[in-house]
This record gives sequence, C-alpha cells and structure tokens, in this order.
Amino acid sequence: MINIAYAMGTGGAGAGQGASGIASLIPIILMFVIFYFLLIRPQQKKAKEHREMVGQLKKGDRIVTSGGLHGRVTAVSDTTMTVEIADKVRVKIARGNVAQVLQTSSQPQGTKKNKIESK
Repeated sequence: MINIAYAMGTGGAGAGQGASGIASLIPIILMFVIFYFLLIRPQQKKAKEHREMVGQLKKGDRIVTSGGLHGRVTAVSDTTMTVEIADKVRVKIARGNVAQVLQTSSQPQGTKKNKIESK
C-alpha cells in the first residue's frame, strides 16, 4: 500500500516541471529588484555623499567624528587629519571617521545670532 502512494506522487510531480521552472524565477527576480531600490541604492547614495563631504574638508572646518569628538581641523593629508579638540590638544584621525561637518571655514561665525536679533 505504501509503494502505491509513492508511485503516484513521483509521476504527478515530473509532469508539470517544464512551464513552472521559468515562472518560479520571477518572484526571486522581483525580490532582487525590490531589495535594490529599497536597500542597496539608498546605501550607495549615502556613501557617495559621505565621500564627497570628506573630500571637501579643509583646514579650519568644525567637525564631529563618528566617536563623538567635536573639534576643528588643523591639518589635512590624504588619509588622515589632525583635529584640535581643546587648546593645544590635537588628535590624528582617519578621514573616513568624520561623521558631520558643523561649520566650514568659509561660513561666518555669527550668522545665527543676526537672524535671531532681526526677528
């Protein structure tokens, strides 16, 4: 009795494999497209913006590192930069560890104060 059940199961599964093989790839391709637009593409865009930000750093910029240190850039090289975090306290960090630029050296210091006083 068990032999008959196995014989019936194998005969039915082999008959419909031709057309459904291509149709079973469509959900996998669709999932890859969704992952690309929801995960991969935004991450690449964010990485490109970070590379541009790090590339534009110059002496005098105020930055925040990924570790949370606030400081002013005093020297810049290809892979590292020197950041002054207090009076006469300088640390060398990798350029990729800059998380945010607070103020570039070209921006005037008192712009926020003037806007508040004018209101």
